[in-house]
Amino acid sequence: MTAIVSLDPATKEVLKTLEATRIALRRKMIAHIIICSAGALIALFGFTSTHLPIGIIGIICLITGFVLMAMNSTAVDQYRLDFKEKLIAQALKSIDQSLKIDPKRGLPENGFIKSLLFSRRPDKYHSEDLVEGNAGKTKFSFSEVKAHYKEVTNTKKGRQETWHEIFSGVIFQADFNKHFKGATVVQTRTFGSSISDWFVSNVPLLSGYDSRVKLESPEFEKTFTTHSSDQIEARYILTPLMMESICAFNDRCKYSISLSFIENMVNIAFPLSKNYFEASLFKSLLNDDLMRDDIDLVLHIYQVIDTLDLNTRIWGKN
Repeated sequence: MTAIVSLDPATKEVLKTLEATRIALRRKMIAHIIICSAGALIALFGFTSTHLPIGIIGIICLITGFVLMAMNSTAVDQYRLDFKEKLIAQALKSIDQSLKIDPKRGLPENGFIKSLLFSRRPDKYHSEDLVEGNAGKTKFSFSEVKAHYKEVTNTKKGRQETWHEIFSGVIFQADFNKHFKGATVVQTRTFGSSISDWFVSNVPLLSGYDSRVKLESPEFEKTFTTHSSDQIEARYILTPLMMESICAFNDRCKYSISLSFIENMVNIAFPLSKNYFEASLFKSLLNDDLMRDDIDLVLHIYQVIDTLDLNTRIWGKN
C-alpha cells in the first residue's frame, strides 16, 4: 500500500519534491550546526587564551549560527506540514476516501476532560493531527494527545515544579450504535483504587452513589473496572458480546486501553510511545517503509468500528 512503485504519478512527484526539500534543509541544518560548534570552540579558545578579538569572533559566529538555525526552522515546519497535508492525506485516501487529516487541529482540551478517561485535569495540553472519517453509518475521529499535570513542592531550596504525564497517545471518538443518557467508564484495574471517588466527583448528581458496576464476564472483570451513573444502562451498553470484543481488541494493543460511553459517543484512549505522521529530516523519504507505521496505526484504530460492531444500529439509532 505504501510502496513507492504503487504510488500514482502525482503522488510520486510530490514525494520527489519533498525529498529534494528535505535534503536542502538537512544540508542547511548541518552547516548551521557546524557554524555554531566552530563559533563555540573559537570563543572558548579566545577567552581562555586571553585573545579577546578571537573570542569576540567566536561569539559572532555562534550568534550567526543560532540566527540561521532559527530562520531555517520555519522552512522545516512547512516541510513537515506539507508531508502531512500532501503525502499522509493521500495515503489515508488509499484506506478510505472519507478519511482526511488536519495537522493543526486535535481533540480540544475540554473534550479530553469531558471524556472522563483521566483522573486529572491537565496543566499542559497539546493535541494535533486530527483524522476524521466515516465507516458506513459511523462517524469517527482520532487525534494525537499529550497531557501533563504539574506538581509543586516546597523544599529547602525553594519552590520546585515537577511535571508528570497524564497521557500520551491517541484518543478515538465515534458515534455509538445505541442511545444512552448516562456516563459509563471502563478503566484497567491498574488505574488505582481511588477510581470510584474520582468518578463520583466528576459525574453530577452521584453524591453517595455506588458507581461500581459488577459484570458477568470473568475475563472482562479480571482486566477492567467499570463505573457508571446508571447500572442498568451500563449493562445495556456492555453486553456479553461487547465485553468480549473489548477484551479481544485490548489483547491486540501493546498497552491497555480505556473506554468511556458519554453523550451517545464512545471514547477510547490508546497509550502510545511514538509520535506518528512526522517527516524525518535525516532519513530519506524514498523508501517503502516510509509510512508503514502510520498506516498500520490507522488500520489498527479503524478496526474498532468492526470489532465493536458500531455499524449495527440498535433500536432505531441511525
